[in-house]
Amino acid sequence: MSDNAGHPAHEARIADLRARKARVMEMGGAVAVERHRASGRLPVRERLDLLLDAGSWFEFGALALPEMRTERFVPGDGVVTGFGRIDGAMVGVIGIDSTILAGTTAPTSMRKQSRLIEHAQRFGFPIVLLCDADGGRIPDVMGWRFSGLPLDFLTFVKPAPGQAAVPRAAAILGPSYGDSALHASTAHFTVMIASGAVALSGPSVIQSAIGEAISDTELGGPEPAQAAGNVHMVVGDEHQAMQAIAAFLSYLPANAELEAPVAPARPASRPAEDFERLVPLGAKAGYDMRHVLEALVDEGSLLPWGAGWGPSLLTGLARIEGMPVGIVANQPIVNAGALDPAALVKECAFVDLCDTFNLPLVFLNDVPGLMIGSQAERGGILKAYEALVARVAEATVPKVAVVLRKAYGGGHFAMGGRPTRPDFLFAWPCAEMGFMAPETGVRTVYRRRMEQVLEAEGQAAMQNLVDTLTAEWTVESEPWEAAAHLSFDDIIEPAQTRVAVARSIEIAWGPRRPRLSRSRPAR
Repeated sequence: MSDNAGHPAHEARIADLRARKARVMEMGGAVAVERHRASGRLPVRERLDLLLDAGSWFEFGALALPEMRTERFVPGDGVVTGFGRIDGAMVGVIGIDSTILAGTTAPTSMRKQSRLIEHAQRFGFPIVLLCDADGGRIPDVMGWRFSGLPLDFLTFVKPAPGQAAVPRAAAILGPSYGDSALHASTAHFTVMIASGAVALSGPSVIQSAIGEAISDTELGGPEPAQAAGNVHMVVGDEHQAMQAIAAFLSYLPANAELEAPVAPARPASRPAEDFERLVPLGAKAGYDMRHVLEALVDEGSLLPWGAGWGPSLLTGLARIEGMPVGIVANQPIVNAGALDPAALVKECAFVDLCDTFNLPLVFLNDVPGLMIGSQAERGGILKAYEALVARVAEATVPKVAVVLRKAYGGGHFAMGGRPTRPDFLFAWPCAEMGFMAPETGVRTVYRRRMEQVLEAEGQAAMQNLVDTLTAEWTVESEPWEAAAHLSFDDIIEPAQTRVAVARSIEIAWGPRRPRLSRSRPAR
């Protein structure tokens, strides 16, 4: 067998390959790259350098070209696909190259994206989506070509049947419309830089189609994107966006069949004694639940999720004694912590995330109930509530709930109340629980009696009746009878909260509990 090493024909072919790949690395060309930089954005390959461990990038599809070709060179058909590592853990990456035809989507680029997603889901690795694109490419997707796009919704937007779910994280790094917006909508975590925007269609299409003149920021910038639940976090720049993605993935397993990674335990940033000081006894007094969480979770471990969406409810990933958990807590400084439709939809999505990827759920109750009124009804509160409580009840990960101060009506059930099958349900001694708050309940149930006393005996007599009935109702709402009938598993001192939650999770996991030896670095 002859040795062809060093043969001129091979050398020529290898030189040709290297030249082709070198041209791919130029992306849209020097002028386009500089124009892209001038907009405040990084080229896609520098984004990969920020995201991934050095030397870990493994690309495929670099030599792909558009189906409809012109004299213009379109390397990779405007998208970069491959695998790399984040903190040592393998991920699949789709990076839109908006230096090339504004990152628009055409059949070849769609085929590359679908292939990356199918690979990552089949092999069981997370998917990271770097979004910065202006929708579909014209004329590549016009007419009959549109229906023939290589897009399979059985695999593109969710795992194929029989496959374990993998985490998806997306970064909105510029105006992201069309397929980039679709990518973001499939992600379990979407982070946006402050100058980004995300929407189904961009301003130019909207103005042409319906005559509405609107800017990127007004349409899908940080404020509207967060309020709609399209974005879970907003950060200042691309470096922070990549850090947020790495932090999010550090809490989750590579896929739903694996244990969530445990990190070395850290103490809370506040002492346990702060619980009593942070939560006032008056049921209507406001306080910031975020300070309470600082006494519950490991120092520096709380990663907010959806802070600008349904803000009367706080959700976030954290660790307690190194164990990853999902936190669901009412926020009394926003609508007194009442749950509106947006908060319920957000909680349902977050509970689904945690249950899918094996993170225990910790509920902190200080809820006056569900939001009522015409606006709540028109917002779909009934369907949102029904979907949420069913999802919480179905969750199989450990569930621990603590009533800090009050838990009334459907709000309590939404926050891990007994009908949703928590593994452990605790209350502080100051807690109140019932169908509705005493003041509201008295004026609702005894309205006719109050009117009769007012008419017959006057204002003072009616107020005395209200005070008496409210006091009786308040006693009924105290936690002692609930504990006596095992509605609560125990009444705990506030300072015991962190220990009680940690031990409850440990017990509820049983032999399934993740082991420290399988941990990944904490962020």
